[in-house]
Amino acid sequence: MRIAGHVKPISYLKSEAAQIVKDLAESGEPLIITQNGEAKLVVQDVRSYESDRQTLALLKILALGQKQIEQERFSDIDDVFAELDELDRQEKRR
Repeated sequence: MRIAGHVKPISYLKSEAAQIVKDLAESGEPLIITQNGEAKLVVQDVRSYESDRQTLALLKILALGQKQIEQERFSDIDDVFAELDELDRQEKRR
């Protein structure tokens, strides 16, 4: 994405709100809004926002997993499967 074409002043947001909504929904690209020449906001459609949030959540999970590996806080896969098998056997007995 080229940011230069996606930067507009706040006056554009005020005067072209309906068109901005349409454009963002179609393109999925965010719009950067400036005030007094300084970037102040990022406007994006809901679908892109939700996708970004999901991506961020996955990255946080990966970072947490990496940290746990570095701290040697993990279980051997054979132990995990054995524990799951035991839980399954207990559930079937009920």
